[in-house]
Amino acid sequence: MTLRTSSRRRTRLAAVALGVSALMLGATACSSGGGAPSGSATLWGLTGTDEDTVLGPSLKEWNGANADGQIAATYFQNDAYKTKIRTAVGAGSAPTIIYSWAGGTLNSYVDAGKVADITSETADAKGKFLESVWNQGVIDDKVYAVPMNATTPIMFYYNKDVLKAAGVEVPTNFDEIVDAIPKLKAAGVAPFSLAGASKWPSLMWEEYLVDRVAGPEAFNKIMAGEADAWSDPGIIEANEKIQELVKAGAFVDGYASVTADSNADVALLYTGKAAMMLQGAWVMTTFKQQAAEFAEKGLGYTTFPAVTGGKGDPSNIVGNPSGYFSISASATKEQKASALKYLTEGVFDKGYIDRMVEAGQVPPITGIDDQIADAGGDFGTTVYDLTKNAKNFQMSWDQALPPAQATALLTNLDQLFNLQITPQEFSDNMNKTIGQ
Repeated sequence: MTLRTSSRRRTRLAAVALGVSALMLGATACSSGGGAPSGSATLWGLTGTDEDTVLGPSLKEWNGANADGQIAATYFQNDAYKTKIRTAVGAGSAPTIIYSWAGGTLNSYVDAGKVADITSETADAKGKFLESVWNQGVIDDKVYAVPMNATTPIMFYYNKDVLKAAGVEVPTNFDEIVDAIPKLKAAGVAPFSLAGASKWPSLMWEEYLVDRVAGPEAFNKIMAGEADAWSDPGIIEANEKIQELVKAGAFVDGYASVTADSNADVALLYTGKAAMMLQGAWVMTTFKQQAAEFAEKGLGYTTFPAVTGGKGDPSNIVGNPSGYFSISASATKEQKASALKYLTEGVFDKGYIDRMVEAGQVPPITGIDDQIADAGGDFGTTVYDLTKNAKNFQMSWDQALPPAQATALLTNLDQLFNLQITPQEFSDNMNKTIGQ
């Protein structure tokens, strides 16, 4: 799927993402340019795994081998980065290489003329990426961003022992989910763990059910800014199914107080207090750290079940396709040349891929099936195959939408899950955000 946006929506996105204060907010940052001289191409990235496992080692190696194409990197904490990069892009002082999650943010940069069209320069690199991930950086058939880190779809996790004890098979469709609820409750366990207090985990249910019922076209209309797009019958039906689950007691008691930041939802699954859970591929690290034996023997995982009669292809997945690198339109000719060389030759070279796989990450690269299987076991292979075979990979809606709409979405979704509004009221409320 190629991301497309109407001109009306583009203008709005640009205003949302770039209409921020020109004052740079303070944030803790660390630099790691490998001795890169002043005037080099610059890159802002995130502290943590990207810095320690992916970009840090890559740039040290790159700068050592490319005296005439140096990249100077600075790393920020996630939330601080989001503020600083929008401010810098809006003020025309962005780094040469701009990190983003694509989606609405990338659209706004394109509409404002802040990032370069790199279609021709990346043509030869395109073939090494999984198509469903590559396409997130394409707008109106032009390439503005390339993938740069792991792919992390939302996964359907389950506790094998809990399901077996309750006499429940892993659900393959929505009807089987509904049928499993009373059996699991009778066994004294919650059918599903859910970190409702964090709100965004509830969005995973919305994303998958809308896809399975209505297909990706329903959200594409929202992204295109079509009037009353939230009133799609498939969206209303999906939200009726969510409230059906809530009323049936599908989610753990007190789910509105469970938080994801503390990994409380993950703990409910591995301690056997919940049977199943919808969460990102990234929580496998937490399972391995906090419950290694369970992660190896007791944890199951698959994709979201189908909905009988639904329009969505069962191979469709949602989540975070990757992080993305763009090149600032205001970069000098020399900086742009260095950045392009790194994006097409350094990013996802052999060392880059090897380090990611060794760290348990799944690069969105073609032809690495055996390497993933050898290093990541069944989980890595499952994530890789889901991504490789997906007919559509929908970016998480709170990343795909501009900030104001994303905030309204999480607020209304929280009310939907807590039965404070009806599915129709949810759609009516969200329709009002189109055009903001």
